[in-house]
Amino acid sequence: MTKVRIMRVAEWARPVPPVRREVLAALPEVDEGRPPVLFVPGFGHGAWVFAEHWLDHAASRGFPAHAVSLRGHGGSGAAPKASLRAYTHDVVQVAASLPRRAVLVGHGAGALVVTHALARYPAHAGVLVAPVLGGWGTAGTALRHNPVGTLPAAFGGRLRLSRRQLFSRRLPDAAARAYVGRLGRAAARAQWQVLLGRPAEPAVGDPPVLVLGSPDDRVVPLPALNRAAAGYNAAPLLFPGMGHDLMLDAGWPEPIDAILDWLEKDTRA
Repeated sequence: MTKVRIMRVAEWARPVPPVRREVLAALPEVDEGRPPVLFVPGFGHGAWVFAEHWLDHAASRGFPAHAVSLRGHGGSGAAPKASLRAYTHDVVQVAASLPRRAVLVGHGAGALVVTHALARYPAHAGVLVAPVLGGWGTAGTALRHNPVGTLPAAFGGRLRLSRRQLFSRRLPDAAARAYVGRLGRAAARAQWQVLLGRPAEPAVGDPPVLVLGSPDDRVVPLPALNRAAAGYNAAPLLFPGMGHDLMLDAGWPEPIDAILDWLEKDTRA
């Protein structure tokens, strides 16, 4: 039976305002026809977190690699009243501009954005890295590990993530401090929408989805990783000893190689 999708009235009755989008890219020397990979950073992070290591690494393995800064983040235009819907719109628009169906890779709350984008864009595959998929349990975990940085966000302020939450002890302190100092903030409305935890609609075309993270993550505990993967009838790939920001932490090649290996093996990239 053919699935019929009802037009979302809000999509055309209240269109998302346009904004300048920052997209960073690294391309392989030879185009082998592989699907482009679009990385989506979490709240407070910009495209730079993937440009640090993962973009060039993916390109060196033959994958065209792109990273978008959600509106209000990185070098994208300011958007203090942005919603989760607006962030999703940014991802779908960038993905649709790529020459082939893209793999959407979301980190942290960017993984939640990717789940919503998958319901609007026929992706080649999806990857959820240390996914923050919403709900009050997310806030509870953050409050236990970082009460001072988390409590203001519950009242519309900035969520301040700590070095201990984001990185392992193996990452030199100087690098960790520099990364933390570059973090920005998400819109208060989008932060509240994450807490409400509205699930995404089913993905278009039922693409394969990989979930990965660390059992030592102080933002996304292991039970949350297991629940996220169970939603796709799978188990998460785990990288012990790493923090929440796997793409910046010491040992960063392991997760990106695992993602690319999975794409080559299980999606016929």
